[in-house]
This record gives sequence, structure tokens and C-alpha cells, in this order.
Amino acid sequence: MQQRKLGPTLKVSALGLGCMSMSSVYGKAEDAQSIATIHRAVDLGLTLLDTADAYGMGQNESLVGQALKGIRDKVVLATKFGQVTRDGKSGIDGTPANVRQACEGSLKRLGIEVIDLYYQHRVDPNVPIEETVGAMADLVKAGKVRFLGLSEAGPKTIRKAHAVHPIAALQTEYSLWTRDAEADVLPVCRELGIGFVPYSPLGRGFLSGIIPSRESLVAGDRRLDHPRFAAENIARNAGLLPALRKVADAHKATPAQVAIAWLLARGSDIVPIPGTKRIERLEENLGALHIALSAEEAKALEAAFPVGVTAGARYPAEHLARVGI
Repeated sequence: MQQRKLGPTLKVSALGLGCMSMSSVYGKAEDAQSIATIHRAVDLGLTLLDTADAYGMGQNESLVGQALKGIRDKVVLATKFGQVTRDGKSGIDGTPANVRQACEGSLKRLGIEVIDLYYQHRVDPNVPIEETVGAMADLVKAGKVRFLGLSEAGPKTIRKAHAVHPIAALQTEYSLWTRDAEADVLPVCRELGIGFVPYSPLGRGFLSGIIPSRESLVAGDRRLDHPRFAAENIARNAGLLPALRKVADAHKATPAQVAIAWLLARGSDIVPIPGTKRIERLEENLGALHIALSAEEAKALEAAFPVGVTAGARYPAEHLARVGI
């Protein structure tokens, strides 16, 4: 398995595994199937697993913890805190008190003594980032966390956070159809030596070419609430896929593999975490590691997917307001 670094010293596999979909956000999930997928990932040399206390309201962490019994030492385990649901309403809590409480909860559900990479899931606009990261740094001193990360933070916040304690990784959405990070977030990460972890590298499955219409999504699938998956936007976005399929056909690969290969080629500091709950998709995604795109192919893809071309916002308005702070 190819290796990369997040920050100066945290070594991980070049591709990670996002575990969110194992908690029924994209249709029904089966615990046994999900656990088998995690075991297969580890068997194939994948080391970076990504979860969060918000996924399934803790259920995802419990599932991952169950899967890692006996093989904990083979993975770099990342989880996140800060997105909370209280009195039926969702919000953000970056207070030091919640940092400590959330960490204890994650450690218990995961059944571990230390979290390898601990992210603030979303920045709390009502709490100075220095206070939040200061509390996270205290967890490092206490031996409960090894490395710190941020998710969907803006450039100014990243700089302020990094000044308090080194940030090993910044996680944000990045793919051929979501290239916003290239403008300012990715350059700041590279300036500061922070690793970049793209989530949803397949556009929540759309870039794999397996979502031809809104009707192909089952009831309860979270994507039904996302603007990009509105009927009129799916139809428009489908027009982007032929360019991806053309390159995939040239490599005897799938569109998903080429989309991931494009991200991997963007820099050795980039570690995508495509999510799946199925072994066959996991193995397909790992095939991207063996695809070398030519400069001409990369340029063709970037020309077909210019910044801002995708129809529809990447999140519903409420959630979109929580990114880039």
C-alpha cells in the first residue's frame, strides 16, 4: 500500500476509508457487511479510518470500535466532534467543556485509549478557535489524542488554529465537481505543512456514474435533501460525466477510479477518504492507486469540470452556512 503523510510525521495509507455511510445515511446499512468491509480494508493495507460522533449519533463510532477489536494497532483512527443535536435541533459546540466531554464519549464508544487524529467537525462561530484548539491541545498533553485536525475551516481559522497547536490535517469536500478549496484553503494548508483529506471525493457517488436520476435514490437517503440531487440538477450534472468516462475507458477503469486518481495526482499531501459500506466498492476505489493519468488527461478533466460548473449547492442552506468559517 502506498503511504503518505498528514503533516510532518503522521503516516497513513494513500487512500483512507470514510465510514459515515455505514450508518444508513445513504440508504440501509448492514453492520455485518460494514464490519467485513473494514476488515477487508485493513487486510489490503488501508490504514486510515474516518468516523465522527455525529454519524448515527454515536452508532458509527461504536460500529467502528467493534470492527477494530484485535486489530486496533493496524489503523490510524480519525474521529470528529462538534456537531451536536440537542432538544431535537442540530448545532455546533466548540466550547472547551464540550471538547473534553465529546472526547471521552468517543473513546468509550470506540473502545480505545487514544484517538490518532481528532478533528473539530465544524467551526463554532461563537467560540474563538483559539479556545477550542487550546482544549484539543490539552487532550494531546493528556495522552488521549495524538494529532489534531479541522474540518471545513476557512483560511483565517486554519492559521489561528495552527498558531495554537500544530494541525496535522484539514478535511473538506474536494472532488472534480467541488473544487472550491483550490482557491485559498489548499494553498494555506501547503504553506503551513498541513495534510489535506478530501471527503466525498466521488461527489457523494455521483461521479461513479451510478446515480442516473433522483429516482435511483431510496427513501431516507440524505442526498435527496441536497440541491445537487434535485431532479433538474442531476440532469444537468449528468452532462459532465462523458469526459470522465472517456478517460476511464482509455485506462480500462471505472469513472470512480479515475476521479480518485485525479485527486491523488493533485499532490502527495492529499489523502482522499472515499466512503463505502461494501467490499466491492472498497476494492474498486483502491484500484485508483494503480492509475497514472497523463498531464493531458488531467487537463482535459479539469477543463470538463471547471470550478463552479456543478449545478446546485453542495449542501442545503443550513449546512452550507457552517462551512468555510
